[in-house]
Amino acid sequence: MRVLVATDSYGGTLTAAEAGEAIAAGWRARRPGDDVTVLPVADGGYGTLDALRGLGTVRTAPVEDPLGRRVEASWVLLDEGRTALVESAAACGLHLVDAAERDPLRATTAGVGELLCAALAGGVTKVIVGVGGTASTDGGAGMAQAIGAWLLNAAGHPVDPGGAALAALDRVVLDEVDPRLRRVEIVVAADVDNALCGPDGAAYGYAPQKGADPAGVEALDAALGTYAAVVERDVPGAAGLAERPHSGAGGGLAAGLMAFAGGVAQPGCDLVLGLLRFRSRVAKADLVVTGEGAFDWQSLRGKATGAVARAAAKDAVPCVVLAGQVEAGLRPAASGVAAAYAAADLAGSVEESLAAPAAWLAELAGRVAGEWSR
Repeated sequence: MRVLVATDSYGGTLTAAEAGEAIAAGWRARRPGDDVTVLPVADGGYGTLDALRGLGTVRTAPVEDPLGRRVEASWVLLDEGRTALVESAAACGLHLVDAAERDPLRATTAGVGELLCAALAGGVTKVIVGVGGTASTDGGAGMAQAIGAWLLNAAGHPVDPGGAALAALDRVVLDEVDPRLRRVEIVVAADVDNALCGPDGAAYGYAPQKGADPAGVEALDAALGTYAAVVERDVPGAAGLAERPHSGAGGGLAAGLMAFAGGVAQPGCDLVLGLLRFRSRVAKADLVVTGEGAFDWQSLRGKATGAVARAAAKDAVPCVVLAGQVEAGLRPAASGVAAAYAAADLAGSVEESLAAPAAWLAELAGRVAGEWSR
């Protein structure tokens, strides 16, 4: 049997490659005669660079992390140097900040703007920016400042870093925005389709998992509302920014890229799978195995796991999910998932499965192989 293992990363415990290899090891141990291929995938968030680095040349640049510290961040040159892939999480990812330090009210996307400038210096004509997995909820304001935009308060001073400070935003000045952006295509690889503001927006939807309490979430959503109103007024072409699909991705970073860099948003999972020529790989498989840390409703709404399942369904190839956890009551069959299995169920608890994630994932894969391999 030909098995294609195409997993995303597992919630900070395993990279996509590590998870794929664990599944492959467990599967081969149970069914050694099967042909198992591992293909790490991503959705525009953390792990996108790892999934695609084999297609190009890796470069690095010194940038700010979410709290303003200097870090070395990688990006990739693709398409014989014509296209750059920038993973925002490499500069402002949640994984760069210890749990005790997480503060989405002041975390910044400035490092993403610095990465963007580094890519422009390489003479590219297209930049793909994966925006998922950020520690920030600043609407891309830090990124905008790093590429030359002035975000000013009523006294004419630059607003402070972070989403909460946007409550004081009074006007935007574009005179010094990097002119090279006018000659480059910017593609925003978004991992979710949420709008910027409101009950399903960047703050209410994702700031809690970045460390915001209820009061912080409310403050961030209000500040993003102020930001959107000023940007829509002062930036040509930004009308309706707050309601655009995908504008809330990356803590609103997608909105900033749309407004200040002329970015056009696409589902990141589809973009990554296209670059990996995923459909041609599926056509050679008898079964697709995918997964992530938590398989839930978000998985079917723009995440890599759901995209893999949909792509497999187009070629009538069955797809099963091996996740750390599976949301109770989830019915994913309409999205092409034939069955979903949780390592936590096998281990007896989430805590036990997290203590040895690769081992439990391999054990789960062996059991699934016994059920599905023929």
